[in-house]
Amino acid sequence: MRFKIILAPVKTEKTDRVVDAAKRAGATGATIIPARGTGMHEAKTFFGLTLEVQTDVIMFLIEEHIVQDILDAIKVAGEFSKPGTGIAFVLPVEQVIGLESEMERFREKACD
Repeated sequence: MRFKIILAPVKTEKTDRVVDAAKRAGATGATIIPARGTGMHEAKTFFGLTLEVQTDVIMFLIEEHIVQDILDAIKVAGEFSKPGTGIAFVLPVEQVIGLESEMERFREKACD
């Protein structure tokens, strides 16, 4: 079984929509990490100080064969085509531990 990790830093108001869309596309869950960030389109200043926008980094551990389906779903849900709304990127996963109880279900779904 091969896995990828999708990381999607998004504005906090889009987090639930992105997670729900990913689940509908086949993700079994997500880890949400609160973060702060600034980008070209969202940096604001107040009396000369740059304000950082509150962000959530959503992390999905995904079976390799459904990565594109999930990316497509979160792109729409997160409105990533609009400037400053969020991004998503995929990284390879070399090894995974702790999923032993889920491996049989993953194997069954991969054979469908």
